[in-house]
Amino acid sequence: MDPASFLTHADRGCPRGFTLIELLVVIAIIAALLGLLLPALGGVRKSAQSVKCASNMRQVALGWATYANDNDDISIPGQMGRYSDETKNVYFVGNGYQYRPRWNVTMGAAAGFYALREPSPEREHEHDRQIGNDVFLCPNAIVWTSTRNHPYGYNYHFLGNTRFKNDVEFGSFVYFPVRASVIHVGRTVLAADSMGTAAGKPAADRTPNLPDGARHPQLTAMGGHGYALDPPRMTPNSDHADPQFPGAEHRSAPDPRHLGKANVSFIDGSVSNWTLQELGYVVRGNGVVEAFDPQADNSMFSGAMIDRDPPARRD
Repeated sequence: MDPASFLTHADRGCPRGFTLIELLVVIAIIAALLGLLLPALGGVRKSAQSVKCASNMRQVALGWATYANDNDDISIPGQMGRYSDETKNVYFVGNGYQYRPRWNVTMGAAAGFYALREPSPEREHEHDRQIGNDVFLCPNAIVWTSTRNHPYGYNYHFLGNTRFKNDVEFGSFVYFPVRASVIHVGRTVLAADSMGTAAGKPAADRTPNLPDGARHPQLTAMGGHGYALDPPRMTPNSDHADPQFPGAEHRSAPDPRHLGKANVSFIDGSVSNWTLQELGYVVRGNGVVEAFDPQADNSMFSGAMIDRDPPARRD
């Protein structure tokens, strides 16, 4: 018999295939490595989104300062007041006319980075107009695109509220005009990631954002009336993000969507990450952000670096 017939495949120089066990071991090792790498990659992605959001908010602070500089030192109002004379409710916003523009649209018009894709002068489009400028969109809430259910909330209580006090037209505004030059330039909140009126509900009860600008029947949608940011401590006669539904359970608050913290823009142009508690809010174990808790502190919102009640909407 030929001795060569007793040689193995390896002895003959032939490549040897993987056994089933070896293949399974390799697959298990790859799976383990992916299990280790994917969370890290996810963390990198989230960090990058937070950085992009912070960059947007710096632009927002620049836009706020530009508006004040061009408008006799007046701080932007949260939304233009509602008049019975409809001709007074339509404003030019740089790339068209919009019915009662909110702060972001007004700011974009002043700073030259227009917020809306297609402005509309019609009342029926007050809430559903879509944001088309990335400056006003958070990468972690990319589908929150309507002017009402917006990802960034404005400190309207203390920086400019043109809703009418006691709902009496041609009476006084709740808090307007506000001179930009008298606002403390230290830690005064300008805007922040906002979860809107979902903030007053348990975290388990919150529902997805409504990008069409609709109002959720139970006001549980994330970002509902998110354009308006309520301060840590409110009062029974203060304004609320959604004026039609005042009450502790319908308050607005920052959204800690960036690794447990919210990006916050200050009027001095700085942007940093904060927990709600660091900003002065009281948060319960179930996620509910309290509205009337006496331990809440408005110092970072008041514009004077002291804790004070928000301006009253009703006497």
